[in-house]
Amino acid sequence: MKKTPLMILFLLTILVVAVAQDIKKLPIPTPAQLTWQNAELVAVFHYDLHVFDGKQYAQHENRITPVPDYNIFNPQTLDTDQWVKAAKAAGCKIAILTATHETGFALYQSDVNPYCLRAVKWRDGKGDIVKDFVESCRKYDVLPGIYIGIRWNAFLGIHDFSVSGEGAFAENRQKYYNSMCEGMTNELMSRYGDLAIVWFDGGAHGPEKGGPDVLSIFEQHQSNCIFYHNTQRADIRWGGSESGTVPYPSWGTYSYPFSHSTNQEVIFKNDFQLLKVGDPDGPYYMPAMSDAPLRGINGRHEWFWEPGDDEHIFPLENLVDMYYNSVGHNSSLILGLTPNPDGLLSEPDVQRLKEMGEEINRRFSNPLASTSGKGTKFSLNLKKGQKINQVVLAENIEFGERVREFLLEGKTNKGWQTIFEGSCIGHKFIHLFDDLAVTELRLKISESKAEPQIAAFSAFYIEK
Repeated sequence: MKKTPLMILFLLTILVVAVAQDIKKLPIPTPAQLTWQNAELVAVFHYDLHVFDGKQYAQHENRITPVPDYNIFNPQTLDTDQWVKAAKAAGCKIAILTATHETGFALYQSDVNPYCLRAVKWRDGKGDIVKDFVESCRKYDVLPGIYIGIRWNAFLGIHDFSVSGEGAFAENRQKYYNSMCEGMTNELMSRYGDLAIVWFDGGAHGPEKGGPDVLSIFEQHQSNCIFYHNTQRADIRWGGSESGTVPYPSWGTYSYPFSHSTNQEVIFKNDFQLLKVGDPDGPYYMPAMSDAPLRGINGRHEWFWEPGDDEHIFPLENLVDMYYNSVGHNSSLILGLTPNPDGLLSEPDVQRLKEMGEEINRRFSNPLASTSGKGTKFSLNLKKGQKINQVVLAENIEFGERVREFLLEGKTNKGWQTIFEGSCIGHKFIHLFDDLAVTELRLKISESKAEPQIAAFSAFYIEK
């Protein structure tokens, strides 16, 4: 049948509408999520009373045992500038501080929690480490974040969000604790300016589960900030381990508006598989984060400073491997850093962070060739016989994760050779392989949800 101009216009209209509907279905990151993924590297500083007791950190004990004397807290040479500069040297663009952790002690001047820096002799009870930390972040152009631990409180006897006991005794104390948590959240969200992230470790039980209403307070004060997390909302998700890595693929989209507080029979299945890989058809944008402590080698896994622990700092090659398997797998890498009783990061930690930043910069600062744009086919021309051993791909995720299948090929003296067949690109995909001499590289995208928007297709050669 001959197609008239009117019929052609009608068919084109149907096609445009279909494509628009397909694009509309794609989950799109918020500005805060874009900032988070563009940061790539994040530091989280753990500091609490038991740093000063001279003992190894024992989480199961510290959750249930009050610290006998809170005046052991006495960091004589505390310098948050030093902390933040060390994190920035590693390449971290966001830094987070534990304002409260499992002892219940607050590292700022709280009006609602008397178990805070007001109570100690250090700095005559006038210290505010949260304030110092946020100011240091802004001084060195690192975005600040705050970690609020309310799931456990050894001082008040809170276990997994709840007060022990029955009847009015427990009900009254639970009401008081919930009110205190809401008050601390209000203080921390309103006093220190714009934040990049608030992190409720282990989640934050909301009113529907008998807990405080922290989400509404957060939303009142921090309109462009990552919320992590409760049973109502999560802007990022845990990557399923504390190894600093996620598997490939790890999609930035997810099945639920929360990460892992409910639907545990699905989310905890197969060793947290859903948290690790995400859901390419998920309706919620919620990228994975990969966390690990800097002091985590030789069977150790230390989120807090402990005496005699310098030998357990990850070697440089381990940290670089984490980078490839977190940032290079569409995740962010969160490194746990441990200030010591003097109030400083120990020198071996500072040195290793510096080495990490220098090595990542050495590897990724000078591509042999790079391109970007829209479409399904891209190529890079290289010098004859140029060796390559690394390719970096990135989507412009402002428009959502669109690519579903792609092929990387290199033109060698034997013709075109497959380098990698993949699915997820997302914010960043890094493929490291054995040296290969090529004159041309090409990227062919065979399946996508909408027109691919490639922010980077780059080739590198890394001297080992």
